[in-house]
Amino acid sequence: MTMPLGPAQGVAFIGATALECKALQRALPHARVVQTGIALADLKEPLGDAVVSCGLAGGLRRRLPAGTVVIPREVRRPDGSVLYCDQELTEALIAAARRLHLEPIVEPLLTSDSIVNGPERARWAALGYAAVDMETGRLRAARVAAVRVILDTPENELSGDWVNPLRAMLRPRNWPQAFWLARTAPRAAALSASVVAATQGIGA
Repeated sequence: MTMPLGPAQGVAFIGATALECKALQRALPHARVVQTGIALADLKEPLGDAVVSCGLAGGLRRRLPAGTVVIPREVRRPDGSVLYCDQELTEALIAAARRLHLEPIVEPLLTSDSIVNGPERARWAALGYAAVDMETGRLRAARVAAVRVILDTPENELSGDWVNPLRAMLRPRNWPQAFWLARTAPRAAALSASVVAATQGIGA
């Protein structure tokens, strides 16, 4: 039997952006949701001992399409060390994804200092990493798990400008991507949140 995730377990759910956090708040109305900013830049409060990192990721492998759910068992931190995800939290998320008839990828996640594009994607994929984010590997809680949904892929890369969304929007070259993101990113964020909500007893 999987463990329900929710306030009674002291779990905090983090998202980097307002989009990701709004999806979490809709799916988990009684949960603690914290908007951290990209790369945890806006994190101002302690998160506690148990944290689930939710939201979007970049896909590193060509065979993983947008919409793929990634629930890693380990995460490479930006300093090169390895974060081993909490087994109980991770198994609860995997079981929840399967209840939604989704088969999650459980292979390692990379946490990077920047958006990974071009040959760097292939390099990290060859080393065994499935996807990349900018937050999970920066967490220092005693228990960490993650559920990330692939947004951009090697076939459809995001500009590195999106590390700073306001700056990206000021550049006309990014406007086609902005329209694509407006359609695609909310669905991916909602899917990540729905996996967490599918754990038994969430928000109770």
